[in-house]
Amino acid sequence: MILKKYCFLYFFALLFFQTIKAQNKESKTIDSLQTERLKEVVISPLYINTDLQNAPASIGILSKKDLLQNNATDISTVINTIPGVFMQSANFTTTRISIRGIGARTPYGTNKIRAFYGSIPLTSGNSETVIDDIDLENISQVEIIKGPLSSVYGAGLGGAILISPQLSKAQGQNAGISTVFGSYGLIKNTLNYSLNEKQGSLNLSYHKLQTDGWRENSAYNREGITLAGELFKRKNSKLIYFSNYTYLKSFIPSSINKTMFENNPRSGAPTWVASKGYKEYKSTLGGLAYDFKINENIQNSTSVFINYKDSNEPRPFDILRQYTFAAGARTQFSGSFKVKETENQFITGIEYFSDHYKGNTFQNLYQQNNGQGSLQGNQLTENGQKRHFYNIFSQIRTLLSRQFEIQAGLNYNKTAFELENHTLNSNQKYSYDCILSPQLSLLFKTSKERTLYFSASRGFSLPATEETLTSEGTINTDIKPESGYNFEAGGKFYFFNKKLYTEFAVYRMEIKDLLVAKRVGDDQYVGINAGKTVHEGIEITLKHNWPINSFFTINSYFSGSLGNYEFKEYVDNGNDFSGNKLTGVAANKVNAGLTFNTRSGVYFSADYQFVDEIPLNDANTAYSDSYNLINIKAGYGFEILPSLRTNFAAGINNLTNEKYASLILPNAVAVGNATPRYYYPGLPVNYYGTISLNYLF
Repeated sequence: MILKKYCFLYFFALLFFQTIKAQNKESKTIDSLQTERLKEVVISPLYINTDLQNAPASIGILSKKDLLQNNATDISTVINTIPGVFMQSANFTTTRISIRGIGARTPYGTNKIRAFYGSIPLTSGNSETVIDDIDLENISQVEIIKGPLSSVYGAGLGGAILISPQLSKAQGQNAGISTVFGSYGLIKNTLNYSLNEKQGSLNLSYHKLQTDGWRENSAYNREGITLAGELFKRKNSKLIYFSNYTYLKSFIPSSINKTMFENNPRSGAPTWVASKGYKEYKSTLGGLAYDFKINENIQNSTSVFINYKDSNEPRPFDILRQYTFAAGARTQFSGSFKVKETENQFITGIEYFSDHYKGNTFQNLYQQNNGQGSLQGNQLTENGQKRHFYNIFSQIRTLLSRQFEIQAGLNYNKTAFELENHTLNSNQKYSYDCILSPQLSLLFKTSKERTLYFSASRGFSLPATEETLTSEGTINTDIKPESGYNFEAGGKFYFFNKKLYTEFAVYRMEIKDLLVAKRVGDDQYVGINAGKTVHEGIEITLKHNWPINSFFTINSYFSGSLGNYEFKEYVDNGNDFSGNKLTGVAANKVNAGLTFNTRSGVYFSADYQFVDEIPLNDANTAYSDSYNLINIKAGYGFEILPSLRTNFAAGINNLTNEKYASLILPNAVAVGNATPRYYYPGLPVNYYGTISLNYLF
């Protein structure tokens, strides 16, 4: 079956190539000075080489332009254009990211994937990752490393998400204001100011985003301030600073069952509506990074960070208060050296992370509050966790010839934590065995514009807190981290004078000691290592710049991923699920889009997404339906005055008003005679407009 799907993707790509080849013959008559090449993509300077084409790994890139392609409020739309990456989003605060099926079975949120904002980890000591707090207009680029192919970023099974803060680029001063407004009371206002001088720079931004929501109990409000820049800029050194403060209050409609999804998708779960359940928190993160050149061959980058979060979450079954404080540091040396005539490049360093967590639950007396929603009662539980780890990493790149190079890496992880259960008056300390994660890659350059690679790597994923506990709330010392080996082959090619970029990857990963958190109460889980999963598939990306004439240009893209994700060995309570499809992820996904540009500043874009059906439970007895989404946008950007520029745009998302589940709850448990609540309905057809002004001093 998977082979047939691969063949379909191959023939689709072949048809695309033939169309481009015919178009390219026609474009030869156009003045070459008026055609544009696709820009070569530069990736994180913390990686061993900064040229995407020469990186022997599958790395999805979202540029500033990509991030603002839709309505500049929801990152899930643009992240899903990357093949192999699937971000489900019920609203701005309830999301889940999976990469090649890794993390798909997480009940709520994202884990098994590490994320960084600059050099600040966005992944907590509890293995949870939240990237939604950062406003899209404060991001210059997003890189998604798929699979455990980077020793430098922790060798996570799913990979890593690297978010680059927006730093001031243009010389002098720049100020801007923008507004987004749309259906269901959506409004977002952004103010920003940047300064770039010889000795330093700053980029200061404030945003406020709110919406009434389209479902019951789904109003959302977020505002934040971001500050980033550089100080003490010299020829061989600079200090980078960045910080972000976010306040958020998001009401939660929760998931609904199939009958409600089909007949009244605007409804929320009755108990969440009655309790007016919500999540509210304040989050602050800040960091400093000092880069300096030691000599002609060695440089160092050292950073420190803090991250604090104070959260309050009234839920129908209790009220959860959480406090988290994290701090850490990272230093790495990079450089080059020669052995005879062979050139080598290297990175080596260490990362330390410490996380202190405290959580309390209280009775929720909403049923006694005369319809006013949640009311805090007596304390039920109190617990805390201290967790710390360090990663020692190294990576080397050896250029054996002009055509052939080899890269190797190694990550060493040691993790320990302490669990405090004040309710049971217990304190437990535990540490996992040391984990070694090697990586080896081969890269062959058939020409300056075409490369092939092969990689083999090992990765791991640490259990979240609930996955380490017994039914009594103590640590199960038999729990092991998940681990697996990933094998991948791929290629990256430019064609037609760099007007077409293509990329493909074929991979296979087997994971053992599969972590399963079994729900035994409203907010209680028991973790077990239940078996093995296999993840395999093929991904393809095509990007092309079509020069029609000196006035019109079309940019197009196509990305597709075909996967086979299944349980290789999995027996749970006597039920053998071996051979079943992996829960919570669509095996197949396709994205395509066109942007029509004119020299006058008028533009039009359209994009399409197909998502295959998703298994809702491990037994594969229920599936969500596949769906197709179409979004369109038109705009006009022009100069009002020589230093004042404006942009107007309007768009329609879900043009065909498709009914679909934008997020599913894997293995939802039915309560009493009720049916399982698997579904978070996606937005119906909705409209938005944007306007911005930018002034360069």
